Amino acid sequence: MDDTSQVVLLSQHDIKPTANRILVARTLDTAGRPLSMSELESKLKTVDKSVISRTLALFREHHMVHVIEDGSDGVRYELCRSHDQDHDDDMHVHFYCERCHRTYCLDGIKIPPVQLSGGFIMNSVNYIVKGLCPHCKG
Repeated sequence: MDDTSQVVLLSQHDIKPTANRILVARTLDTAGRPLSMSELESKLKTVDKSVISRTLALFREHHMVHVIEDGSDGVRYELCRSHDQDHDDDMHVHFYCERCHRTYCLDGIKIPPVQLSGGFIMNSVNYIVKGLCPHCKG
């Protein structure tokens, strides 16, 4: 995704494009997998970590990132490509490697529907499969 595409994505989520927001979006896009805050900080050495944190909070508020809790050192972030506030059609399964501690997107595997009863209301869902990634299994 080039900067023009990131500007469009920001605009679709009602976020004003700024240089730092474009940088964070580009970094999340090109990573190819969900990133933790510390991974983002190491990739964006020229951007203050408070700016990264505020940008991620804004992205969360506008449903532009998925927040993945994979049971490791915190949360990881990935761009959300859905543009509908009420229905996220970009939800998918993630894989956490127990050896290298990376989280991977399994884009082709949708999260199975969960039917809640008893008055429960779902706000989000994380579907994590844990094991060894192809790089670590050997």
